[in-house]
Amino acid sequence: MAKERVKVLIIGSGPAGFTAAIYAARAGMKPVLYQGGQPGGQLTITTDVENYPGYPEGIMGPQMMVDFQKQAERFGTDIRSGMITAVDFSGWPHKVTVDGKDEIEAEAVIISTGAAAKWLGLESEQRLNGRGVSACAVCDGFFFRGQDVAIVGAGDTAAEEATYLSKLVNKVYMLVRRDEMRASKIMQQRVLNAPNIEVLWNTETVEVEGGEEVEGVKVRNTQTGEERVLPVQGFFVAIGHEPNTAIFKDYIDMDESGYIKTIPGTSKTNVPGVFATGDAQDKNYRQAVTAAGSGCMGALDAERFIAEKEVEMQEAEV
Repeated sequence: MAKERVKVLIIGSGPAGFTAAIYAARAGMKPVLYQGGQPGGQLTITTDVENYPGYPEGIMGPQMMVDFQKQAERFGTDIRSGMITAVDFSGWPHKVTVDGKDEIEAEAVIISTGAAAKWLGLESEQRLNGRGVSACAVCDGFFFRGQDVAIVGAGDTAAEEATYLSKLVNKVYMLVRRDEMRASKIMQQRVLNAPNIEVLWNTETVEVEGGEEVEGVKVRNTQTGEERVLPVQGFFVAIGHEPNTAIFKDYIDMDESGYIKTIPGTSKTNVPGVFATGDAQDKNYRQAVTAAGSGCMGALDAERFIAEKEVEMQEAEV
C-alpha cells in the first residue's frame, strides 16, 4: 500500500471542489483533488446554465466544469482520477484510502462530494434528461415559460418547486402518488391556492413521452388503473436528493438525510481539519454559485486550520 502526505486533500470535483482547489492552490497549499465517480459533478449532466454570473450568453454545464478545472490546474492543483474508498478521521493527520489500495495522509480534508437527485428509474426519464426532464425547477423552469409542465413529488421541495414553476409556466400538473401530501400545511396551501396548479392525487408516472424532447407524460391512477397522457413540454422530478456522504458517517455528524452538519457560517465539521462544502452540506439552495462560494469557505477555513496547527507544533518543539 503506497503512502503519501499532502497538505490539503479535496474530495469531489464539482463547483465546490474546484473552487476550493483554486483558493487552496493560490494560497500555496498544493491541493490534491480526487474527482470521484462523476468528474465535474452534477453539472456534467446539465445542458444550458444561464444563471451563473460571468456567462452572459449562458454555457453548457460540461464546458463550465472544463473551465473550472483549467483554472484550478493553472494554479497548480494536482487533479487525479480515483475513488475515495475509506477514511479514518480518528486522529491527525487524517487518513484516506484511494481505490482500496493507496493511503494518503492529509493535514486538512475538504469534502465536496455533492448530492445526487433521486429519480423515478424510468428509461425515458434518463433518455430525455436535459431535454425537458429536470430535477431542478429553479435551474430550468425559465426554459418553459408559457408552456405546460408536470412535476412529481409530494414533499416540501415538490410543493416549493411547483409554486415556483406556476409563476413562469402556463400550467403545472402536480403528480402525487397518494391521496395526501407530505408537505407542510403552509406549502400545501400555496399549491392549492395557485390557480394554474392542478394536483392529480393517487397518480404515478408510467412513462415520459417524446423522441428528441418531452412531448407528454403518461400517468396512471393508482385507484382505478386508468391511464392518460398529459400534454406537457417539461417534466420535473422532485422526490428528493441523496448526499454522497455515506463513507464519512462513522466520523462526521450528519442530519437524518445524510447531509453533513457544519458550524453555521463556516465549513467546519465536528472533526477539526475536516471541512464540508457544496451540496454535501447544503439541502436548501443546491445551486452551482452557492456551491462555489462554500468551496471558497472550505479552502480559507483549511488554510487557517493548517496555519494554527503549524504554530501548535512549533510551540510543542520549544
